[in-house]
Amino acid sequence: MADATIHSGIVDEVHPEVFDIRAMPPQPKEKKSGQLSDSKIKQFFEEGYLIVEDFFSKAELDAVRVATENLVEKLAQKLHSAGKIKHLYKEYGLFERLTKIETEFPGANVILHKTGELPQAYRDLWSNDRLLNVIEQLIGPDIASSPVWNLRTKTPRNEATVVPWHQDSAYFDNDSYKVLVPTAWIPLLDTDEFNGGMQVAKGAHSAGKIATHQCCYGGTWYVMLEEEEMVKSLGVDITRDLVTCPIPYGGFLLFNNATPHRSLPNLSKQVRWALDLRWQRPDKPYGLWDMKDGVMMRSSSDPHVKIDWDAFVAVDRTALQKDSVKDLDIECDPEFDTTIQGPWMKKWDIVHMNQHTKRHEQMEMAKQK
Repeated sequence: MADATIHSGIVDEVHPEVFDIRAMPPQPKEKKSGQLSDSKIKQFFEEGYLIVEDFFSKAELDAVRVATENLVEKLAQKLHSAGKIKHLYKEYGLFERLTKIETEFPGANVILHKTGELPQAYRDLWSNDRLLNVIEQLIGPDIASSPVWNLRTKTPRNEATVVPWHQDSAYFDNDSYKVLVPTAWIPLLDTDEFNGGMQVAKGAHSAGKIATHQCCYGGTWYVMLEEEEMVKSLGVDITRDLVTCPIPYGGFLLFNNATPHRSLPNLSKQVRWALDLRWQRPDKPYGLWDMKDGVMMRSSSDPHVKIDWDAFVAVDRTALQKDSVKDLDIECDPEFDTTIQGPWMKKWDIVHMNQHTKRHEQMEMAKQK
């Protein structure tokens, strides 16, 4: 990663045919469980997003909840053993415990967000047969994961968890501008505009362009896409095209890497947990500066393909993005570092400095010594 060339994200090229209705593949002739109607698939390509309700069983998502509870337990034990927190807060459940931990150790949600641990329940969800049947309708029968997935730890009234307007390819390399990468955003509770639900800019993907983003939003590591830029570059009508997407437990939101979207502030008293999972065709660039590839999930030539999860999880995306801290001449315990850096900080102009961008600059200076 240290030798990777990171180009400016600003390019003149546009590829609407990658994202609009022309990208819709021939639909499978065989009817499979979970498949969506042709009209819904067309909506995904025409509007850039799709709300799917009542898709997962309670058992499927409850297993994901349990796995997430286990991750919170591991985090609490690690912080407690290191003397970072005085209490384990075991008496609190999935939707309150992380908030309590945050009161003692601000940034705990960031540590959990960037752990990268992929429990079996997450793997099962990502490779869920019914879900892959939907993804086949979007990209065809050959399906790989993207190397990028996230556990979203949206604690209440926390700026670090408010994600501003952006297109996903703003975080990927420029090869991704020519690749359709569908995302399923899967919440672990009912979501709406009050507890950190999602908004999308309907139809903006059809420009086929990744607009100019900036870095970084508030006190976060997030890139941001100004509404004025969406209007100018993507033809967004702010009064008409911004859509709030309430997603009930058991459903998910589908969108692509050219669809502008954001998550709203969590004004509730509960943690809003969600997973975002991505897929793409395996013959296309993976869009992560050759740091990590996806994992093959389905092959038209091998109906019995075995998902090599071990090889996938062996490559730590977060560590590579940070490009190691061992050579930094600054005080930091990487186990409890609450900052996040990545190559996207070189893609876009840094217009707002914060702890994440300052850490990025320190890393760059250290590498030049």
